[in-house]
Amino acid sequence: MAGGAAVLEDGSLISRLDRGLLKLERILALLSGIAVFSLMILAVVSVGGRNAMNAPLPGYVDWIEQIMPLIAFMGIAYVQRNGGHIRMDIFIGALRGRALWLFELISVLLILLLIAALVWGSWAHFLRSFDFAAPMWSRDSSIDIGLPIWPAKLLAPVAFAVLGLRLLLQIWAYGRALVLGLQTPVAVPLVQSAAELAAAEAGQLAGHDSGSGQE
Repeated sequence: MAGGAAVLEDGSLISRLDRGLLKLERILALLSGIAVFSLMILAVVSVGGRNAMNAPLPGYVDWIEQIMPLIAFMGIAYVQRNGGHIRMDIFIGALRGRALWLFELISVLLILLLIAALVWGSWAHFLRSFDFAAPMWSRDSSIDIGLPIWPAKLLAPVAFAVLGLRLLLQIWAYGRALVLGLQTPVAVPLVQSAAELAAAEAGQLAGHDSGSGQE
């Protein structure tokens, strides 16, 4: 999204579930970041080996195929929780109250339908690759060094399933806000204005500065 978003918390059940799911989402996002870093290391090793000893990393492309699903999918639920995906902030920012929560509820419901289809399709794709009776439990493998492909295919339905849980939680939160007429519901990203976003960033910088001063 173009601006920023804040997710409020309290002691309610839905907020506790939100924080519990956030722990899992952070772990998956961390794995995605580690995958990006490992890809950089692989590139350095491969290019360095080619230039220094004329011996690039064997199966470099195969390893990239294994790592790419980690980079592409593992962080999507965390980004959804924080309102970081692309959306029409100009239109959303003009809505208030129940109209806003209704629009958000319909949007998340449509996303959930798409994610449910992706979970079903990606799981079926994984099952076509996985076989307990096959070598390394895999019916297919990478072209160069023969890495089993089913671990990479499994990552997609896992990540989409976690995103589906996040969407279900947001549907609950938006529905609750719509029925009760809440102004600031918990467990969903609330769009911040430019002034609110600047104030939040200034508060974070002030906190870092005060911490440095104490040290």
